[in-house]
Amino acid sequence: MPPRKALVIGAGIAGPATALFLKRAGIDAIVHEAAPAPDDHQGLFLNLATNGVRVLHALGLEAALTACGSSCRGMAMHNDEGRLLATITNGAVEGRGPASLVILRGTLQRVLREAAMDAGIPFRFGKRLLRIEDDGHTVTAWFEDGTTDQGDLLIGCDGLRSRTRRLLLPQAPDPRYTGLLSLGARTHDASIAPTPDRMHMFFGKQAFFGYTARPDGDILWFSNIARADEPARGELDAWSSLDRRDLLLDQHASDPDTVRRIIASTRGAIGAYPIHDLPRLDAWHRGLGCVIGDAAHATSPHAGQGAAMALEDAMLLARTLRGAAHIPEAFARFEDLRRERVTKLVAFAARTGKNKLPTTPLGRGLRDLFLPMALKVFASPSAMSWVDQYRIDWDEAA
Repeated sequence: MPPRKALVIGAGIAGPATALFLKRAGIDAIVHEAAPAPDDHQGLFLNLATNGVRVLHALGLEAALTACGSSCRGMAMHNDEGRLLATITNGAVEGRGPASLVILRGTLQRVLREAAMDAGIPFRFGKRLLRIEDDGHTVTAWFEDGTTDQGDLLIGCDGLRSRTRRLLLPQAPDPRYTGLLSLGARTHDASIAPTPDRMHMFFGKQAFFGYTARPDGDILWFSNIARADEPARGELDAWSSLDRRDLLLDQHASDPDTVRRIIASTRGAIGAYPIHDLPRLDAWHRGLGCVIGDAAHATSPHAGQGAAMALEDAMLLARTLRGAAHIPEAFARFEDLRRERVTKLVAFAARTGKNKLPTTPLGRGLRDLFLPMALKVFASPSAMSWVDQYRIDWDEAA
C-alpha cells in the first residue's frame, strides 16, 4: 500500500516544506524537532534563489514571504578600492521567473512552519532523535525523552550535523570545513545609500563583504574571513559581538569606507559560524529512511542555493512518494533524479568560495582585469540557466 504516515525529523526549512508537500501527496506527516521551542531568530539572512522562490509559489507562500524580505535581481561586484567590476543577474530575467529573495532565515522557517501548522500538520518540539528501528514494514523513531513514534517512512531534514544521517548512514563522511568563516548581522544606517534590488559585494584585501540596504536604512550584511584551521566546537560562541566587530573592522581596515561604516554602525548581535559543505555521500537512503537538504548534500553559501535545494528536495521527494507502493524504490528514484544537479551545485559553490580567499597584489590585479570578462561568459543568464531556471512539475508522473 502507498505510505500513509511519515516521520519528519527537523523543523528548519526542509522539514515543514516536506510535510506540506507530503500532505498534498496524501501522506500524513509529523514533524519532530530537537530544539525545545521554535527559534525564529536563528541564523543570519539568506538569498533564496529564483528556483527556490518557485517552490514557495507552488506552496502558495511566495507573496507572504516576499512581503517579509527584499527582492534581489542581481549583484554588483566591487574590488578592494570600491571600483565596480561587474554586475550579474540573479536569475530575474524578464519573463523567466521571479527575483531572488533576501530574507532572514528565521522568518523563512517561521512562515513555512506556520503554514504547515495551519494545514493541520503536528509539530513536536524537544524531540532529540536517539535511534531508529526499521523492520522493513514500519519505522520507529526513539527520542531522548523516552518517547517514540512510528510511521511508514522517516525523512531526515535535520541539517548539516544531521543525527538522522549518522544513524541511517554510519559510514557517511563528516562535513568538510572550507577554510572560511561567515559573520553577519542586521544594522540601521540611513546615511548608507539604498541598493534597490541588488546586493553589493566587495573583494576586500583580507576578507569578502556583502550587503543590501533598504530605503528605510535597514541593512543586512555579511563578511567571509579566511581561517585555515577549523574553529573548535563552541570557540566562536565565546566571542562577544564586540570582539567580532573589532575583528571585522581590522579585517576590512583597508577596504572602502562604506564597508567599515556598516560594520561600525552595528550595535546588535553579530552572528558567526564556520562554513562547511558535505562531500558526496554514497547514498541518501537506507530502508525506510532518507535524508534530504543539508543532511544529504550541504553546500557552502557562496552560490545562494542551500535553501533553494532543500525546497526543491521537499517538493520532488513528495512527488516521488505520491502513490509509491515500495518506499525504498521511491527513495532510490528520488536520489537518481537529484544527485547530478546537487553534486554540480555543491562543486560550483565550493569554486565560488575559493575566489573569496585573500590573494597577493598581483592576484588582485589579475582578478580585476579578468573577472569582468569571465562573469560575462560564465555568469550570464544563459550560462546560469541550469541553476535558476530549474522547475519541478508537481503534476508530472513520478
